[in-house]
Amino acid sequence: MGTAELRGELEAIFDGDVTFAGAHDPSDLRDESLHDRPREPFAVVRPRSTGEVAALVRWANDHAIPVTARGSGTGLSGGALPVNGGLVIAFDQMRAVLRVETGDHVAVVQPGITLRELNDHLYGTGLHYPVYPGELSGSLGGNVNTNAGGMRAVRHGVTRQNVIGLEVVLADGTILRTGGPVVKSSSGYDLTQLIIGSEGTLALVTEVTLKLTPVLEHSATLLVPFSDLTAVTAVVPTLIASALAPSLLEYLDVLTMALERGTELHLGVDPGVAETTQAYLVVVLETRTKEQLEADLATAAELLSSAGALDVYVLEGTAAAQLIQARERVFWLTKAAGANDILDIVVPRSSVPRFLDEVSSIATRHGSFVAGCGHVGDGNVHLSVFQSDDHVREELVLDLFRAGLGLGGAISGEHGLGVDKRGPYLALTDPALVDLQRRIKAVFDPKGILNPYRHLDPREDTERTGHTRSR
Repeated sequence: MGTAELRGELEAIFDGDVTFAGAHDPSDLRDESLHDRPREPFAVVRPRSTGEVAALVRWANDHAIPVTARGSGTGLSGGALPVNGGLVIAFDQMRAVLRVETGDHVAVVQPGITLRELNDHLYGTGLHYPVYPGELSGSLGGNVNTNAGGMRAVRHGVTRQNVIGLEVVLADGTILRTGGPVVKSSSGYDLTQLIIGSEGTLALVTEVTLKLTPVLEHSATLLVPFSDLTAVTAVVPTLIASALAPSLLEYLDVLTMALERGTELHLGVDPGVAETTQAYLVVVLETRTKEQLEADLATAAELLSSAGALDVYVLEGTAAAQLIQARERVFWLTKAAGANDILDIVVPRSSVPRFLDEVSSIATRHGSFVAGCGHVGDGNVHLSVFQSDDHVREELVLDLFRAGLGLGGAISGEHGLGVDKRGPYLALTDPALVDLQRRIKAVFDPKGILNPYRHLDPREDTERTGHTRSR
């Protein structure tokens, strides 16, 4: 079937917002991956309901046309990049909060809603959705597909711990519900958890049931300088074992903090202390009462000082907000500084010091510059790699992944594999595990139309731009 006939069929089953090859909005064709891969899909559609999604997927499956689900495009690994000649299903017109059950601490939302919109909707309920990847413009559907984590995962967990049910569309157009608004279930396979983090390769998410948690009214942010990075990471197990339950435990090496020079970041760190600082720990404590917060601050300060902190700064008002915002924008600063890769390797938190030592040795061996920050409370280390030679960088990144895996870690803690990390993942993962995942994929998606050319798929998307597949 030719392009004109396919276009006619698509327009016959879908009367909503659609663009065809040659007329796409460029922002629909990329995400925030640092690796530019131009793509030209056959069509970009914006459905308004689950029924429309099902009809579109059924049509694509009939013609073996690849389907890519798209949220806000804030992913960092090329997971939402279109396929040449494929169909992009963008969910930005499915962004409603369907209901909030305050008694059950549950919200049911469509996948296109952003974290900012959800937070605004929940304001005044005394509840919030605690997963905080650092990009409030990210969509809930995208968070589900990558199992997004973020800075508050040390206390509240990642998406996987906070999504309890899904509505999805399978590759043949079947609409399926998994899980639901209950706190536990021992009823068959947990398909909700299987689909979370699958990067759109198993099903398209059309509805998400979220677990909400109470808002804690009293909080404080600590900025803690240390003379070396090892001391920062070594104190984390002590803080976690103290039962202080910090909501955030982040580290920034001094090189990453240097990227903030020239911005309006005023933290009041003594110049003499700053000169001897090699890394900073950021701690956020949250409690129900002012008295409990003051007691927790005193305990934290004692623990940190005993662990070799050069000082402990309790940030007030705007300074606290500025620091968290600075941590959130590290990606944008490193991107502007010319970073060639952003990695999110995760290791057991007790292994972070050893891993960072290996990172330094690997970077030196490859003649490269690697700066870092990350969610040190859960071992998720974010590395900004500066190496413009593609071959050298590929070897460097592979060695970094090997080091993380050698310590019991994983290639990606929260950004997903997408296209960017697919090669290293396939090269370094147990072939038996890869084979099992491919067999699961084949059950969900026999024709392989859902988000191909990434994750488990070693093929390259080399088809001619605008080419469409016949039945």
